[in-house]
Amino acid sequence: MRRSLPVVVVSALLLSACQSGGGGDTTGASSFDPKTCQGGTLSVLNQGGITHLDPARLYTSGGGNIPSLLFRTLTTRNRQQGDAGTKPAPDLATDLGTPSDGAKTWTYKLRDDVFFEDGAPITSADVKYGIERSFSPDLPGGAPYLRDWLAGAATYQGPYKQPEGIKSIETPDDKTIVFKLSKPEGDFPFLATATQFAPVPKAKDKGVGYEAHPVSSGPYMVESYEPKKSLKLVRNPHWKTTSDTLRYACPDRIEVTAGLDAAVINQRLASSAGADANAVTTDATVGPEQLAQLQPGSELDKRVARGEFPATYYLAFDTKKAPFDDEKVRQALSYAVNRTSIVNALGGTAVAGPSTTFLPPNKALGYQEYDYFPAGASGDPAKAKELLAAAGESNLTIELAHQNSDAEGLGPKAAAALQEAFKQAGVTVKLTPIDEATYRDVTGKPATQPALSLQYWGADWPSGGPFLIPVFDGRQIITAGGNFNLAQYNDPAVNTEIDAINALTDQSQAQQRWGAVDAEIGKLALTIPLAHEKDVYLFGKNVKNAVPDGWRGTYDLARVSVK
Repeated sequence: MRRSLPVVVVSALLLSACQSGGGGDTTGASSFDPKTCQGGTLSVLNQGGITHLDPARLYTSGGGNIPSLLFRTLTTRNRQQGDAGTKPAPDLATDLGTPSDGAKTWTYKLRDDVFFEDGAPITSADVKYGIERSFSPDLPGGAPYLRDWLAGAATYQGPYKQPEGIKSIETPDDKTIVFKLSKPEGDFPFLATATQFAPVPKAKDKGVGYEAHPVSSGPYMVESYEPKKSLKLVRNPHWKTTSDTLRYACPDRIEVTAGLDAAVINQRLASSAGADANAVTTDATVGPEQLAQLQPGSELDKRVARGEFPATYYLAFDTKKAPFDDEKVRQALSYAVNRTSIVNALGGTAVAGPSTTFLPPNKALGYQEYDYFPAGASGDPAKAKELLAAAGESNLTIELAHQNSDAEGLGPKAAAALQEAFKQAGVTVKLTPIDEATYRDVTGKPATQPALSLQYWGADWPSGGPFLIPVFDGRQIITAGGNFNLAQYNDPAVNTEIDAINALTDQSQAQQRWGAVDAEIGKLALTIPLAHEKDVYLFGKNVKNAVPDGWRGTYDLARVSVK
């Protein structure tokens, strides 16, 4: 998953190493009781605009934060701290699904006590229709996996053009839905958390206009919605706590304000004045001014949630272009990199940590520690020079593409840190800034892709598959654009191992093998891992149970209280 500002809060996907800040209970968890937490209004202060509210158009991990207040899916994230939170849990379905035919078929049974906001029971046909409409070219933006995974669905254009639907989704009765896949997919219960699995009643569908008031299946429903500005939610009277024990739904109302400056958000949360005492954010991590105030034991430090979204900042080589077609050159730059300066450029150790592996340090993804090109904290320019000499590159000049803004950590600050580190190894770096609005388009198309560029990758769910496959599976190279395999790497043996791991439904086995794949690919220096993400979020002084979950690394709006 590429980094982007949240649409309705997508970008946080989570780590098992999440923790609270300060000393003692800093989240209000010890005085929190989900049975008596109901009441009050929660304010959500966000940077990202609420551009879309149609479940078909949302690219979320684990159902997202705001979206999962409205939409229930077949499965959902477990909403727990630590390792337990990296696992999916049943939501509309009674369990995580029953695999058969070597995980090429998945069968789900729906609960009996699930209803839309108008009181109509949710059926398997509603779930099927919700998925089918996500294929419509009129409703772009959702996760792309279903088109690839469902048998015979690659060319389907949605129910408006092809009302016959997707034949590989079967609904033999109102409570049963069966998915026929083109290949084994052991991660299907993770994918079933995506908002594309939210039920949509066909009779209420208004096409592109549906998002003005999507029909709720979750604990809240829309009172008003102004795209890119505000969203107001009130309770769904037909949602039942007994049917949904993971969402506590404490506030009576939730009011989202979008388009705010991150510095303003953090100032308001830090001050916690008036209504801001009941406020949180889902996309504005703590800024430099507040970080300076987070002394251990301070009052502000007690209102901080610390987690880690599994993501890696890295340098991407196009190994088809000189001089990066020479492995010794790639190794040399790997030795030269100064990770301390990179972490500082990203904001310091509170928000980033050095990485020598492509997989971030997350057990659920299969992380295995390795460091094949030990550069230490500040680089090893002598070793880099030695390798460059062996490659016949004693006076090397290269170009480094980066974003023209530091907003996503891929901008001038990180680029300058790399430029200085490579200079110590005798390498001249010409910096090439690219407008952040077009950066993905330029770097994601082989015809326009720079030979060396700063990149970021995050997990669509807590598994090694969605982290490694788009970047290293040779069958994922897309020449028309939207390509993430920037190394142009295509090893049949690796592709075969990917298929074998995908067939596993035992996640512990899959984790070990994803870690082994990462460790093996790491020897080739196809990328230079630089740092992994850490997330620090403030919350208002009246907010309780602001506990980061293990999936996304931030607090869950469905579980916080302001009472």
